[in-house]
Amino acid sequence: MSEAEQARNIDELAALARQRLEPGIAEYLDGAADDKRTLRANTARFADVGIRARRLVDVATIDTTVEILGERWPSPIALAPVGYQGLFHADAELATARAAHSRGQRFIASAVSTEPIGSIHAAAPGSWFQLYPTPDRAVTARLLEHAEGAGCPVVALTVDVPTLGNRERGLDTLLGMLSDGRLKAGNFPDLEGELTIEDPSMDWSMIDWMRERSSMKIVLKGIVTAEDARRSVEQGVAGIVVSNHGGRQEESDRATIECLPEVAAAVGGRCAVLFDSGIRRGTDVFKALALGADAVCVGRAYVWGLAAGGEAGAGRALDLLNEELVRIMRLAGTPTIAEIGRDLVETAS
Repeated sequence: MSEAEQARNIDELAALARQRLEPGIAEYLDGAADDKRTLRANTARFADVGIRARRLVDVATIDTTVEILGERWPSPIALAPVGYQGLFHADAELATARAAHSRGQRFIASAVSTEPIGSIHAAAPGSWFQLYPTPDRAVTARLLEHAEGAGCPVVALTVDVPTLGNRERGLDTLLGMLSDGRLKAGNFPDLEGELTIEDPSMDWSMIDWMRERSSMKIVLKGIVTAEDARRSVEQGVAGIVVSNHGGRQEESDRATIECLPEVAAAVGGRCAVLFDSGIRRGTDVFKALALGADAVCVGRAYVWGLAAGGEAGAGRALDLLNEELVRIMRLAGTPTIAEIGRDLVETAS
């Protein structure tokens, strides 16, 4: 058994990953906007949410299945889109896609993946596609066409990149590897020059533009306020992801776990609510579900596993989080996901 497969928690996988990665690549993976306060808040503020465990409940059988957008998932934990996974392991997204698929968990492929979406979907049928809208709408239309042609049922439009966040460390390593050909953008085989994934002109009309060109269900990734959650529902999207891009975009000083309750209340069950940014433990998953998420997405957690041990390492990250979730469900007296409600947690005032 490899070191990665023996890791006892996500932090141990992260430590192994940092030992094996070049310093610049490790900095990129750890990177965030400005002074990293939002990155730190994403993890730290889970501690402000306490679990109100119930006793004398029959928890001999635990059911972690959920239904998301008409799909039945065995776990509420999906894999968030993380770009350029070839930075972290030679097998890149194919390793993480296989790890997810073998466990029945949903993989969300990044538009800026090292491997093309067709190959990823072949490794993990049913994978979703995350879309960065480029300023050239013809390029964006081709991305939608390729994703739908590959069989992706859902497209997750990232809405928090009108401009790139101020990432002061690690980004130069990524750009250098792209420019000298050591790293490829699999969905842009004919790319010449620097890829632009920010579009300051994008507004709510983008949703209708996408609907005219694709039948994939639309999810908006990056919603953090009640106002935008209500507008999302009015626009008829299938779901939203409460996300601050893992702290890589604006230095808002708001953790996603702080944003989640207002967003979930504004949605009121009218579309799916997913959650990402900051999850490191199964207890974090439990708290997000209790505060209104229908499912969660993990990013850095499984990429540390990938860097530490390829497919086996990514799988170990997923197994750890799934096992920890089952454990806290037993300890808290919640045999099903549906029973993880707001009454099971308290938040610091």
